[in-house]
Amino acid sequence: MRTRRKQPDVPAPDSPWSEIVPGLWMGGHEFRGSSGQLEFAVVSDEFDLVQTLLRLPGHGPDPGVEHHVWPIPDGPLDGTQLAGVIRLAEAACEAVDAGRRVLVRCYHGYNRSGLVVAHALVRRSHSAEQAIRLIRSRRSPWALHNELFVDYLRAGLSTARLLEELAE
Repeated sequence: MRTRRKQPDVPAPDSPWSEIVPGLWMGGHEFRGSSGQLEFAVVSDEFDLVQTLLRLPGHGPDPGVEHHVWPIPDGPLDGTQLAGVIRLAEAACEAVDAGRRVLVRCYHGYNRSGLVVAHALVRRSHSAEQAIRLIRSRRSPWALHNELFVDYLRAGLSTARLLEELAE
């Protein structure tokens, strides 16, 4: 399964992860370091829960850190994949409510992680537009540049899930 489209015009982020709201972080597996070179983002024990939407070996987290893995493409999602995104967002909210530090990550920390984090924010009373703006201001203007994911958020993930399941 291809989980990442090649987009050479999309720059790598300047940091491995960014705090979107207190306790909820969004990040990736690769970033542009202070030298300007691409570096791998390796998670050790900075977070209590790591949710990974694209798993790369050797990128952590440390043993003992709770780790949820749900690989999804950076493209159209089926009903099962959307259900997983909804479950990850719910788990992220529960962990933040319990005072835990949560990282949601994908390749650059733009689209897939943005979908989960935005849905978590919507669950916390943000509108889809507020969630998208907040993520772009805290992570990168490139966050959620996948317009299909923005459409899913504007429709609501539960609605998008039902529509995808009907189409299947």
